Amino acid sequence: MNKKLGIPSALLYYIYYPFWQAFFNEIGVQVVTSSSTTKNILDKGVREALADACVPIKLFFGHVMDLKNKCDYLFIPRVVCLNGKTIYCPKFLGLPDMIRHSLDGIPPIIDVRIDARQGRLSKFKAYLEIGSYFGAGHNIVLKAYYKAWITLRRYNRLLRKGLNPLDAMEHIKNPNDKELILPAKSNLKFAVLGYPYAIYDSFISVNLLGKLKKMGVSVLTAENINPLTLALQKNCGLPKRLFWTFSDAALKAAHYLFRHGRVDAVLHLTAFGCGPDSILNKFIELEAKQYRDIPFMTLMIDEHTGEAGMATRLEAFVDMVRRRKEACPCRN
Repeated sequence: MNKKLGIPSALLYYIYYPFWQAFFNEIGVQVVTSSSTTKNILDKGVREALADACVPIKLFFGHVMDLKNKCDYLFIPRVVCLNGKTIYCPKFLGLPDMIRHSLDGIPPIIDVRIDARQGRLSKFKAYLEIGSYFGAGHNIVLKAYYKAWITLRRYNRLLRKGLNPLDAMEHIKNPNDKELILPAKSNLKFAVLGYPYAIYDSFISVNLLGKLKKMGVSVLTAENINPLTLALQKNCGLPKRLFWTFSDAALKAAHYLFRHGRVDAVLHLTAFGCGPDSILNKFIELEAKQYRDIPFMTLMIDEHTGEAGMATRLEAFVDMVRRRKEACPCRN
């Protein structure tokens, strides 16, 4: 009987799940994910996590609790660096330890360290180690790793076409079931910047993307922009690039969008209690002040964020941008 591996539907899930699913399926491991975020899942995470943790970390705890009795192993890799240049939030690095020492009765955790700075083959070696937990040899892991890499490339191409991660995952899962439907274009286009695990989780973001769609606004995120385009932004006028991977990508996306005027407004979704995010928000705000023709607003979320408050702020902002665009033909 195949072993069941649990992957929490939070944090890096929105970027790397297609890779992980393809890899583990190829070596004969059944992948189980936690349910979509609910109030119950969030409340469980809030009770178990450290009080000063940001809401995405608290939510991760809740998703682990949801998987507790559904799998034989938990996959919580210690992801340090995947591009050889920037690192992930330090809390990502400590997640396996936080989970292991905070929650009782959980399955064994696969917490292999993945750090691209340790050499050209470091990522493949990490997956060799992961495969060894399930008795997969070198050749099997090599084939699985290649298939996972191809799947991830396909997934990223779908994101570049404008799909959000959940829709792209569904299309990869059932590519022949339905024709690829791209998001409809509208008169208003907003950039929504921030960390993918906050933007795309419709519960903690209070369905931000869905609300904008209902208001007739099309959305562009950092994940929809070609990474080569972002790389051309270099250090965004700073002495050196930001340390953190998601912060670096969001800041580069902000600079590109402000300077090329590809959107009517920019929203930054930030999580209360996130240190890197507070720095990122200040840098985006400073850049926004140089481009007064593109309105900018920060939306902060935590475990207490309410539906009504978010909806009111969004409606007022969208209405302001729409009226402004109608009054200024040069922006149409």
